Amino acid sequence: MMNKKWKLLFLTMSAFVLLTACTSNKITSDEAEQAEKQASEQAAGQKDNSDTSSKETNPGVEDHKQVTPENLIATMTNGSKDAIYNQFTPEMKQAVSLEDFKLSADGFLQGTNAWKQVVHAEINGLKEYAWIDDSGTKGIRAYFTEDHQIGGLNITPLESYPDTDNKLTQTEFQFPMKGDMFIFWGGHSVLENYHYEHVTQRYALDIVRKVDGASYQGDAKVNANYYAFGQPLYAAADGTVVEIKNDIEDNVPGVMNPKEPAGNYVVINHGNGEYSITGHIKKGSVAVKKGDKVKQGDLIGDLGNSGNSSEAHLHFQVSDGPDLFTSRSLHIRWADQSQNLTRGNTVQGLPE
Repeated sequence: MMNKKWKLLFLTMSAFVLLTACTSNKITSDEAEQAEKQASEQAAGQKDNSDTSSKETNPGVEDHKQVTPENLIATMTNGSKDAIYNQFTPEMKQAVSLEDFKLSADGFLQGTNAWKQVVHAEINGLKEYAWIDDSGTKGIRAYFTEDHQIGGLNITPLESYPDTDNKLTQTEFQFPMKGDMFIFWGGHSVLENYHYEHVTQRYALDIVRKVDGASYQGDAKVNANYYAFGQPLYAAADGTVVEIKNDIEDNVPGVMNPKEPAGNYVVINHGNGEYSITGHIKKGSVAVKKGDKVKQGDLIGDLGNSGNSSEAHLHFQVSDGPDLFTSRSLHIRWADQSQNLTRGNTVQGLPE
């Protein structure tokens, strides 16, 4: 069972998760939804609020004592936790006291020896790093702002599911978009992929387009300003369309629609009990209808921001049934196995 102090730290210190839930309250707790809401609100203004230096925001912290992504783990295990706390954003300090932080971190770190970095993601003015300990049972995630503050710190126990991690789909899938795309969520731990703890979405991917370190330009409340919005989506393998939805409004970025978690979507039956689910499609853009036979690479719609989505992104997964919330997510066999479809990586999609 998760230590209550660790859970407290997870909820209060996961301050920045830029792309919030595709899932619905069918598989997420009220506490998780609260954390996601906090994340969305805080992230919305982060890109434009980084003009002050760490010295200005953290008076008394000298350069040689600055905590960086490179020395954070060493500082947590063998150094001064006061130095880490001093670089917390004001919101972080308000959420958790120094005493509680020390107590939680000391208890969590007990018995750990070595750590391996598994995530380095940079987007919209934030840098995220994550590490897993040598036992594979503990993880640390940290967010650094452009002015070197620690905007989020998450320590969490980890679970793994090797039986399904090592079993691939019989169908071979191609990436469903063209050009360079950024894997926002993807991987085999909750540090890399928040879907991973849910059997119905364990191997799902959330995908955005990033240009010059950002997923959008200009006004963050305008869908058209997101580089992913309106991008064409393609059938990832041959099959038959079994379900579609095409009439859900696209959200104003940052305002989600939990009543229609997947938003507009296309579900394709590829045989072998394997169904691809393409979610958050732009309203009115679905280019196929139920019963259509599609070939790999056929246009099926345009990417949007419909459903339980905080910004324009693609939710893609393969399941053993057509329903997003009752079927089991399957580990996808990709035609191009040279690319690493895990959080923080940019991958090459179909040729443009």
